[in-house]
Amino acid sequence: MPKRPDLQRLWDDVGVKRVLEGLLDSAEGVDKARILSVSEPESGAWLHALPSPHLGTLLDSDSTRIAVALRLGCAVCEPHICICGTMVESNGHHALSCCRCAGRFPRHHALNDIVRRALVSANVPCVLEPPGLCRSDGKRPDGLTLVPWERGRCLVWDATCVSTFATSHIGRTARVARAAAELAAARKREKYAILANYLFIPIAVETTGCWCAEARVFFGEVGRRLRERGLDPRSGTFLMQSA
Repeated sequence: MPKRPDLQRLWDDVGVKRVLEGLLDSAEGVDKARILSVSEPESGAWLHALPSPHLGTLLDSDSTRIAVALRLGCAVCEPHICICGTMVESNGHHALSCCRCAGRFPRHHALNDIVRRALVSANVPCVLEPPGLCRSDGKRPDGLTLVPWERGRCLVWDATCVSTFATSHIGRTARVARAAAELAAARKREKYAILANYLFIPIAVETTGCWCAEARVFFGEVGRRLRERGLDPRSGTFLMQSA
């Protein structure tokens, strides 16, 4: 029985939760990982987005088709041989983790551009791939704020987009939602531990839309700062939908 029996939405939630529990009980492997990940709030944020090119929330037909198919477990493509020599099944999961897939770089650049534009809108100047700031292996982080973010320290971030369905992750993502993102975030923190004078935030996102906990907190804080600047009260929501 819902706490507010007069609200139809709460009755619907009871039914939805029961259906979700049934799906999880009957699913395993890739299907369970898919259901767990798409159940996270940020994974479905794009469904509520206003399709506007100015907000970065307008998806073309192919992007919409693939996003829906991946979440429903439908066929994405015809089976074929990838350029790396691996057989690509109709679900298209291989392309999300293949090291030779061209789609990895646009995803990475788009995520960093969203973060940069949001910070600038929040009156926090920043720079991508800051020169002279490297970790132990010589690689640079994705971005740096030019003014202190918190406790007198500038913010350094590094973004990554990992596949929920990769062979190396499926054992974890089939048990716990966001497991691949959390693992990627932990590895980022370890790699950038040398930058102790900065506040480091890993922005790890899964291909099904899940974020690591630190990314969720970070985007929430950016949204709060956008509202404080007098921008649209829904700025935080728009940011979540864009990412």
